Amino acid sequence: MKLVIAVTGASGSIYAQRLLEEIGRSKQVEECHVVLSTHAAEVAATELGVKGLRIPKGMKVHGDKTMQVPFASGSARFEAMAIVPCSMGTLGRIAHGYSDGTIARTADVFLKEKRKLILVPRETPWNLVQARNVVTLLEAGALMLPAIPSFYGRPKSVEDVADTVVARILDHLGLPNDLVKRWKSGGEKE
Repeated sequence: MKLVIAVTGASGSIYAQRLLEEIGRSKQVEECHVVLSTHAAEVAATELGVKGLRIPKGMKVHGDKTMQVPFASGSARFEAMAIVPCSMGTLGRIAHGYSDGTIARTADVFLKEKRKLILVPRETPWNLVQARNVVTLLEAGALMLPAIPSFYGRPKSVEDVADTVVARILDHLGLPNDLVKRWKSGGEKE
């Protein structure tokens, strides 16, 4: 599987960090490209500490101001893209086809090629413009997966809380994981 993971400057760097760690361990991912927005590293350093976002070995890292990447073309074969966290500004640019950088252009390609595009917004509350942008992207075929953690598994740390969202992202990417307790028939958790 070939993936693109984009990280914007929205708060929620822990989601990107945990997702990249899990993808880095996956035997099913043969290639993963990471695209960082202009403010992604700054926000990650603020939220995750001095070292900021740690990219697993083997992943290729790109900035948001280049088109010299294979996944920004419809002729390249990539299965999925996830934007984690996805700022509402990025979401709005994608919703309106304003491909001003690598992230928005790649999302545009994934939509036009009918490939899996997962957006993970974290901002709240939404205004009406943002809600309409979300609807526009849903209608265009994107999967909206807001960073809304669950608590029925009784998470014990901030990482456990983040993992309730990351597990859902991995599920939708088609990557097995055991980050959370799963419901079984009869209502019990695994």
